[in-house]
Amino acid sequence: ANARPPPPLSSSSSSNSNQFVNALLTDLYQISMAYAYWKIGKHNENAVFDLFFRKNPFKGEFTIFAGLDECLKFVQNFKFTDSMLQKLKKKFQWPEEFWKWLGTLDCTNIKIYAIKEGSIVFPRCPLMRVEGPLAVCQLLETTLLCLVNYPSLICTNAARHRLAAGRDKTLLEFGLRRAQGPDGAMSASRYAVMGGFDGTSNVLASIEFDLACKGTHAHSFVAAFGGVDELKYRGIEGKEGDFVKRCLEKRQMLGKDHTNEGELAAFIAFAQAFPNRFLALVDTYDTINSGTWNFIAVALALHDLGYKAVGIRLDSGDLAYLSIQCREIFTKIAKEHRVQYFEKFTIVASNSLSEDIIHELNRQGHEIDAFGVGTNLVTCKSQPALGCVYKLVELNSVPRIKISQEVAKVTIPGRKAIYRLYGRSNEPVVDILMRTDEKVPKVGEKILCRHPFNAQKRGYCTPTKVEPLLSCVFDGKSNIEPLPPVEKVKDFVWSQLKQMRPDHLRKLNPTPYKVSLSSQLYMFMHDLWQTGVPINEIM
Repeated sequence: ANARPPPPLSSSSSSNSNQFVNALLTDLYQISMAYAYWKIGKHNENAVFDLFFRKNPFKGEFTIFAGLDECLKFVQNFKFTDSMLQKLKKKFQWPEEFWKWLGTLDCTNIKIYAIKEGSIVFPRCPLMRVEGPLAVCQLLETTLLCLVNYPSLICTNAARHRLAAGRDKTLLEFGLRRAQGPDGAMSASRYAVMGGFDGTSNVLASIEFDLACKGTHAHSFVAAFGGVDELKYRGIEGKEGDFVKRCLEKRQMLGKDHTNEGELAAFIAFAQAFPNRFLALVDTYDTINSGTWNFIAVALALHDLGYKAVGIRLDSGDLAYLSIQCREIFTKIAKEHRVQYFEKFTIVASNSLSEDIIHELNRQGHEIDAFGVGTNLVTCKSQPALGCVYKLVELNSVPRIKISQEVAKVTIPGRKAIYRLYGRSNEPVVDILMRTDEKVPKVGEKILCRHPFNAQKRGYCTPTKVEPLLSCVFDGKSNIEPLPPVEKVKDFVWSQLKQMRPDHLRKLNPTPYKVSLSSQLYMFMHDLWQTGVPINEIM
């Protein structure tokens, strides 16, 4: 009973990456509904559910779909084991026959159609279509939503940071310590890289998901040293001479004898440990008057021994100003000492960075090469939830609709296909939802696209390219084909962003992307809508 839980599994495994992802990770009302369906003999009726969202996050006009890999692992392993059933029996009083039936369930008769993971997606478009026995489909709802909502939110947030920083900058995820628990931290690292980040400081995530792992040292490392006399080891392994003395001589040569000696000692110690990747945190005491010059002294000493220092990290202060000042110092030293690569030292910035702050740094002008983003990335502080929903759209081949006084909450009924239509500039212009029995749109053939709720918003599109978005990814036994690793999906995300018009992606006043219905689906939906609303008598 006191055994430690199993460690997380590799993302390449067919088992769930998280030990908590199993049939019990659900809301009570899912099991209650399954019991009610079973009680009246409705449990095996053939159902179709759509998983989608209604509004893009972060006041933007796009979302990146993520989490499909974990969804497929979940359905592949879905089962109420004897141990799970025993735990349920202790908690809930239902007939033994029901527990026996629950124990027989799996996803053998489930089919899942989904958009490719890493795709750019938009409101009302089904990200996944789940088909199969009503009770089983219902029992999948909560877990599928859990496995899509946060990953898609993080992936979208990361993509927005990538767009803000630009393709040429390095983005590092530093959010482990601020994430919502270990599960949030692991997911954040994985899906931040998928969305466009270059690496993570999270060692476990880097191992489990094969991500680049990056990091330097903390202020505590610098504060742990009081002076160079604390350095008992004076050299660098494999090199002759007194490295500590060499660093002190370089500092004196630079005319900077009054820098903080404890900081210099810390930098020397770190360089002794990592001579090939020396990158120092320079703002513990005074960035310009101490940290940067101590770094340069050590970097020059390393240069004499055939090593190349990497750069510095800024974690406080006016990051734009300090980065420019540091770059000017590096350029000056590079010319004076004929060490050209000093001009190109990497400047890493951290300190509560966000998409907004990166945009502001760009506006001010800066010399930052890499951004370490933590809290605002992994917590999605500006919008902590995406809001995916899972709705019944067909039962026994009869389309079903949810009607609401809030028009945005009215569902689009029936089994649907989605096609992305491209315009003359070879850019996506509209995603059109159609009934699956309709004629597939063809290149060069005009098609009427209608707004789902506004009769006046309609237009013709003559596509230059037609891309079907939903495909079968699970057939009741296994995945149709293996899903790619994180880095491959990351490349796909960027290819998706590149093909979109910039006005759809911009931060301020982005242009909404069109999601339309075919004329046939529009008429069918509105007829069903009218039929479902009672006609009141006016008194």
